[in-house]
Amino acid sequence: MLAGAALAAGAAAACSGDNAADGKDAVGLAVMPGSGGALRPDGQIAVRARSGTIENVTVSTRGTPVEGDLSADRTQWRSRWTLDPGQNYTVSATAVGKDGKSRTVGSRFVTAAVKKTVKADLEAPFHKETVGVGIPIILKFAGKVTDRAAVERALEVRSDKPVEGAWHWFQSDEGPQVVFRPKQYWPTHTKVSFRAHLSGVQTAQNVYGGKNHTVDFQVGDEHLSTVGEDSHKMVVRFNGKKVRTIPTSMGRGGVRKYTTTNGIHLAMAKKDPTVMTSEWEGCGPGCAGYYSLTVYKSVQISGSGEYVHSAPWSVGSQGHENVSHGCINISPSNAAWFYKHAYRGDPVTVTGTSRPLEPDNGWGFWQMNWNDWVKGSALKRSVTTAPHVDAATLSAESAKGTEKGGERN
Repeated sequence: MLAGAALAAGAAAACSGDNAADGKDAVGLAVMPGSGGALRPDGQIAVRARSGTIENVTVSTRGTPVEGDLSADRTQWRSRWTLDPGQNYTVSATAVGKDGKSRTVGSRFVTAAVKKTVKADLEAPFHKETVGVGIPIILKFAGKVTDRAAVERALEVRSDKPVEGAWHWFQSDEGPQVVFRPKQYWPTHTKVSFRAHLSGVQTAQNVYGGKNHTVDFQVGDEHLSTVGEDSHKMVVRFNGKKVRTIPTSMGRGGVRKYTTTNGIHLAMAKKDPTVMTSEWEGCGPGCAGYYSLTVYKSVQISGSGEYVHSAPWSVGSQGHENVSHGCINISPSNAAWFYKHAYRGDPVTVTGTSRPLEPDNGWGFWQMNWNDWVKGSALKRSVTTAPHVDAATLSAESAKGTEKGGERN
């Protein structure tokens, strides 16, 4: 196959050529590793023609299909990603010599098995989800990741519109997570594919990625909401047009925990209903001021328990006074409307409060300036997404240039 083409898995192919047994022939065509050899999962399949040009390389396996890249002069081919541990591979390569004759050589080998793998889960987005323009890609690991650069090289983001973005690593009590965020909000209606080629990646000493992840999602319309503490209003715009002004009641303040966090939040989840209690602030049953409320049409916007939600008990204060424990209270009818239209990843910007939203509080990632965001990449670089662009290409291009708690009400 030609440069950049995906090499599909198939039945094992027989080796052929003038000297197929030793992996060489008259055009100096060689496959590494040779037949009968073994390869680490994070090793690389390589094909080289010293006196000719490579015309075709196929790799057969029962595992993940192997993709590869052909050099501009067609003399070298290399596999693009790491390989599945404990798997059999058959390589067949064809080259044309200066005499115009084609030769084919091949190799059969096995990759080493691994004893320990680390689990990785994708928090966002979901497969085939329609998301907001601020959506991050969040991959969480259930164990240590000491070679973050190796992991980052295995992560591939493609989109049908060019977007500059970067990965950033965070560490929490639950483990490390790596987050992709564009420099600017995603363009509306962008189709995005995320591929985590983690199988065979050595994440720490003698620990490897467990499996690959594939997620396709689409950015929807632009939904931007701005909530002013002093104005007591939330202004909602769809694709730049104001569509609704909603009276609000925000955190009553007085103490930090009752102050709504300031800055760019993202809609993280929709819950209907959800139970909000004072237990998040250490006030359980029997405590003075204890509450437990069933709340409807709730859109979570932080990890510290802040929601935009229906609050019929504070309608008289909405638009005039801040009386909540930190959430954004709105009327039942407005809450039903907001809940209906909200995508995960919709930005909700709070202004006027004295308590800044931390970048690691929920999905507060847009609180970090771009230069600091890029510094959090293990490779210290940004990438530009586009259709059919792979990690190796992106790397070359780039060389140019919670707070924790429960739910509030």
